[in-house]
Amino acid sequence: MRLFNCEVCGQLLYFENTQCMRCGATVGYLPGRNRLTALDPVEPDGGVVQATAEAGAQQQAMGDDAAAQAGTAAAAPQLWHPRAEPEALYRFCDNARHDACNWLVPEGGEGFCPACRYNRTIPDLSDPQHLAQWRKIEVAKRRAFYGFLRLGLPMSDRVDDPENGLAFDFLADAPDGSGKVMTGHDNGLITLALVEADDAERTRRRTAMGEPYRTLLGHFRHEAGHYFWDRLVRDGGRLEECRAVFGDDSQDYGAALQRHYEQGAAPDWQEHFVSTYATAHPWEDFAETWAHYLHIVDTLEMARAFGLGIDPRADRSGELTSEVDFDPYRATEIEPVMEAWVPLTAAVNSLNRCMGTPDLYPFVISPAVVAKLGFIQSLVHPPKPAAAPDSGD
Repeated sequence: MRLFNCEVCGQLLYFENTQCMRCGATVGYLPGRNRLTALDPVEPDGGVVQATAEAGAQQQAMGDDAAAQAGTAAAAPQLWHPRAEPEALYRFCDNARHDACNWLVPEGGEGFCPACRYNRTIPDLSDPQHLAQWRKIEVAKRRAFYGFLRLGLPMSDRVDDPENGLAFDFLADAPDGSGKVMTGHDNGLITLALVEADDAERTRRRTAMGEPYRTLLGHFRHEAGHYFWDRLVRDGGRLEECRAVFGDDSQDYGAALQRHYEQGAAPDWQEHFVSTYATAHPWEDFAETWAHYLHIVDTLEMARAFGLGIDPRADRSGELTSEVDFDPYRATEIEPVMEAWVPLTAAVNSLNRCMGTPDLYPFVISPAVVAKLGFIQSLVHPPKPAAAPDSGD
């Protein structure tokens, strides 16, 4: 994840911001440009109010009015000229009316942004608790999509591919307790239990399942790993190569999961896997490793944005000294990624311990896991085909 700056006053902005906290300018995210940009509102007569620190409050009021108007089908949405693309006209994603999205869409185009258009089912938003939980889910989903888009991953929706396209169902448990929603993936359809947005319940489940880490963002990255296995491995001609790294995925999945829950992981699992759940089946090993690759590159990008370098005074050998001086999302070799990642995790874990909180990254990456991460990297950055030899004609 990168950092952003307000084009009006230079204030630091974060990915979820809809307003600059210094000057009050309305801001929105342009996914095609990877910019969180200040917005100049277009008045009903076609005029433009230039965003300034003094006009920030007026902009925000117009933005609030636009969000209210978007709730009625008859009202036209507020249009904006982004500072990053001043000649173009944009409006906010339809989910902005629920305070659930800050992404922009071109005027006259689709109503939903490149992240929200994959939603197939959302909860009953007339329930305030459901609305609050769904908003938290959407925050995590947009961060996941940030990584998918940065890597240029193939994502067909259910319109283009009704059988296997990517889609999301965000479902609440039955009120009478008769049915519990299970988070999972099925041929591109990712189901996420709404209750996972409840911090206390998610912590309870993490503890009950003996997991060191369980987050909404982690769910999105893991479950999407199954979808991208279909697209990049099975459909991408990399199946045998993947099996050589992760094992034979043709073994019975249900039996493998049952065995995992009954017997647990082998004592030496950390030598070969990134988590105990990864030991259950090659598909889960792939999805867990996929999620960790996205954790790593996104966190390294943020470290780079802050200019973080690690040079501990007690590290006489220099093994924990590193600087993130490259774009992790564009890296095609796994070695520099790991050389930056390991010292960074040592530093942030130590900081967390000073606050008495769990490690930010409670995992150990073995050489075997590094090799698996390298395979994931080769999927998202496939080697370019060799140029055809010059025939001399």
